[in-house]
Amino acid sequence: MRVLFDQGTPEPLRHALTQHEIATAFERGWSKLNNGELLDAAEKEEFAVFVTTDSNLKYQQNLKGRRIAIVVLATPSWPRIQRVIPSVVRAVEQAVVGSYTEVVV
Repeated sequence: MRVLFDQGTPEPLRHALTQHEIATAFERGWSKLNNGELLDAAEKEEFAVFVTTDSNLKYQQNLKGRRIAIVVLATPSWPRIQRVIPSVVRAVEQAVVGSYTEVVV
């Protein structure tokens, strides 16, 4: 599955998702795109899951009709995320088109 990490998503998380193709917004040259443009670009490039730490995304964007699943991490803190890696992995693996999942950290 193709997974896109937003700017605040800790890069080391990719090592817990080795069964998936991981890219970051920075690597793709999308770091200056706003959330709507970033989601559009990710869908156009057929990413299946967008992992972000922006918990306001659901209030800032109309997510209805999106073809990408969104997984939101409650914090960008890598030490805190490390403690819930199984929950993050489960959220990514259970993601389906248009789903929105918040992982409590």
